Amino acid sequence: MLGFLLRLLPFWVREPLLIVLGSVLGVRIMYLAFDDHDKVAAGLGLVFLVFTVIRIHTVWVALRARRTLGRQNLTTTPADGTAADPAPHAQAEPAPPPVPSAPEKEPNAWGQAIAAVAVVGALVGAVWASSHLQSDGAGDSAPKAASCPAEKHTELPKAYTETSRAATGDELCKALNRPDLAQLLGTPGEIATSASGTNNTAPLTGEKVAQPEAEVRFKTYTANLSVTYNKMPINRYVKLMEFGNESNIKTLKAFGRPSALYSDHTMAIRIGLGDGGSPRPVEQGPLARTLAVALDPMDRGGYYEVTVWSTFGTLPDDSALIGIAEKILPTLPERAAR
Repeated sequence: MLGFLLRLLPFWVREPLLIVLGSVLGVRIMYLAFDDHDKVAAGLGLVFLVFTVIRIHTVWVALRARRTLGRQNLTTTPADGTAADPAPHAQAEPAPPPVPSAPEKEPNAWGQAIAAVAVVGALVGAVWASSHLQSDGAGDSAPKAASCPAEKHTELPKAYTETSRAATGDELCKALNRPDLAQLLGTPGEIATSASGTNNTAPLTGEKVAQPEAEVRFKTYTANLSVTYNKMPINRYVKLMEFGNESNIKTLKAFGRPSALYSDHTMAIRIGLGDGGSPRPVEQGPLARTLAVALDPMDRGGYYEVTVWSTFGTLPDDSALIGIAEKILPTLPERAAR
């Protein structure tokens, strides 16, 4: 439909419009490709720029042909538009011999194309340089890391009041959303795009087991922190995982407490916008790596879990999860001794 509408436009309207659109889209896509190091986007931007160069060459050829036709009309027709009649009685004097003129050199089409590419490349470089200069001196206008939402004074589930010193989702969010979290994940320089905390209860427990949770998202990784206040020690939790779908299970000591590392796929619930917004069946999400740490050195039940995953399919080293746990767990309230 769009192509049909463009074909209806006059040449001198359509071609400049295509040149402007191709230049803007090409420069913008190339800038985003340089910023994200995306080769596919860079190739797409190059296609737009080559398309723009072709349109520029087409307009140049049309202008040259129009100029040549105009010169021919001027040499064959006087300014008043009437043909000149020679004087019948005037004695025509012999005209001087014509002076040979040097043939007009036609412009090289390849030279024009190269010049157009150079101009577009200069535009790309100018946009890229200006954006980096702006980002370096942006100061207060630079993007800021997401912060945890303001704490809401809502009534906690009964499981929290019945659990001694149970952490809340807000406390977990503040503990997880550290300034050095991106560095601990191995992606220094990234900023958090979102941060949240919830006061959940463990599934299949009749809302009797508190399970607060917090999540911080970055461009590369998503980090999740949860606490399950049940009576299951780590060794029994490992045996339970061995019967499930978890893989690559490894037991160890982290933060001086019994711990376990394991891998499992996240779950993805997609909402279908074309079918009235009804949710579709749960799908398998990207692979996640989790470190489970006992709530206390005696491993009397309950555990923290630090989970990291990425939509790109990559995972950080296990040492990153251990480093996060060693930084975060001391900031959380300890379960009272029993």
